[in-house]
Parts: sequence; C-alpha cells; structure tokens
Amino acid sequence: MPSANVKQLSESAHDKLKQAISQLEPFLNENALPQLTTAEDGEQTTAFYKGLLSDLRHLLVFTEVAYEKLGVALRRANFDIEFAERALYETYHNCVNAYFYPKNEGYSEDGRYAYTGQDAIRFRAKPVRAARDIVLGVSKIYEDLREELAYYESEYMTHRRMQGQK
Repeated sequence: MPSANVKQLSESAHDKLKQAISQLEPFLNENALPQLTTAEDGEQTTAFYKGLLSDLRHLLVFTEVAYEKLGVALRRANFDIEFAERALYETYHNCVNAYFYPKNEGYSEDGRYAYTGQDAIRFRAKPVRAARDIVLGVSKIYEDLREELAYYESEYMTHRRMQGQK
C-alpha cells in the first residue's frame, strides 16, 4: 500500500479512535452496575450488565492502545510505514473485533439490518437507555473503521508472510 495512503488511513483511524474514546470513557466513568440495575432485576439482568460493562472496558483499553500506537506513528519525524501498518492491523483485529464480537455477547450485529437504515446491533436483553446509547453511539465509528481497514483483516498478514518467505 503506498505510504501516502497508509499515512492518511492512520490519521483517519486515529481521529475515529479518539471519538470512540471520548464517548466510552465518560460512560464507563459515570456508570457501574448499581447505576444500570435495580433491586428488582434478576440474576440474568445483572449478568447481562456485568458482561456488557466488561466488554466495554476491554473495548476502551484496546481503543486507547491503538490510538496511542497510531499517535506514535504519526508523530515520528519519518513516517514508518511498517509500524503504521502493524498499528492499523492491530486496530482492526483488536478494536473492530472487540466491538463486533464482544466476549460476553451482550449484543451482536444482525447483518440483515445493516442495509435497511435500522440499527444492526441487537441486544441480548433490553438495556437501560444509557447502555443502549453508548453501544449504538459508537457503532458508526467502528463500522467506519471496519470498512476503512478491511485490507488489514487478511491481506496484510498474507502480504507480510509472503515477504518473509522471499
């Protein structure tokens, strides 16, 4: 991939990651299990929110790490294409995958809704407004990252392996 494209992609991904952090961090700072559950909620609801909060914390950490790595790549006097490509690869595989395939499966993407203009994210249980809003609020950011970084899903590692065999 030409260096100008890698640098432009790095800048775009860096900006999107910053947007995601600016939404995820305040939500996680202001919300914990007691804010999301009530005394009447059962074990299933509590387990749902524990899993959701855990997944969002992981997503935030992966996003912050990727943001920092891309920031390092962009601040270097000489733009290091290999370092930036590795950071973009990790952004896709850590951040995008953490969003769309959360470990605790509190929500999932239903591809049947992706092209209808409706939200493609479906929750396992009906979440409170704040939890629903944060997951759906960052959805567009991670969708954009997935589209922009699709190359890094598979072709990047195939290219790297082929270079290693030469």
